[in-house]
Amino acid sequence: MFKNYNTKQMTLSLDLEIYLEKNDSAFAIDELIESIPDDIFSEFEHKMGTSSYHPKIMLKLILCGYTQSIFSGRKIEAMSKDSVRAMWLTQSQFPNFRTINRFRVNPLVQPILQECFIQFRNQLVSQHIIDEEAIFIDGTKLEANANKYTFVWKKVRKDMKNHLDRNQRIIINN
Repeated sequence: MFKNYNTKQMTLSLDLEIYLEKNDSAFAIDELIESIPDDIFSEFEHKMGTSSYHPKIMLKLILCGYTQSIFSGRKIEAMSKDSVRAMWLTQSQFPNFRTINRFRVNPLVQPILQECFIQFRNQLVSQHIIDEEAIFIDGTKLEANANKYTFVWKKVRKDMKNHLDRNQRIIINN
């Protein structure tokens, strides 16, 4: 005996949130992006042409891709169609790779993305999702304490932590 299987039957779409774990990274991304005031995105609004995707949706999609180590516009587009997490963040809107890449290279987006990365890291540390000492750059991991070259990595880690803290103070003061 098999479970009922009928691809031709109409189904009622459910809220995708029920498929996510309660501590999923999508909730942290959503909380971060929704905390950004709407007036920051007023420069993105245009009067001519077709209506565009809201910048918050695009930021959520890009950050979701980056947290999954997906950096290609085409792969982010594919993720938006395949991943329940991405579908929930974008409310089942599917921007194509050209739209994603144009949004990423927009000069107005660069300072917003930089601030999002700093705030996202601080949010994850404050919620005890990641350790404050855990800093990884481009997937580089720190060597074990037993290694004779640990001092090199320790210095790099301290320098990067100071750099992140300095950038955070600059953004907060502005």
